Amino acid sequence: MTIQILFKIGAVGILVALLNQILKHSGKEEHAYLLNLAGLIIVLSWILPYIRQLFDEIMELINIGS
Repeated sequence: MTIQILFKIGAVGILVALLNQILKHSGKEEHAYLLNLAGLIIVLSWILPYIRQLFDEIMELINIGS
């Protein structure tokens, strides 16, 4: 995992938090909820390959140990 993905996640988090506050103060709580959900989906789509790689490496270690 590179440091670049951590910066991307941080940037999305800051952007979503800022837009969330703006939407909530303007009375659009439904849009704020959808924005949070979209941010979560974006970040999960970025880290899903890393999670898959982690599980593959764990399974490889388990199979070697048996």
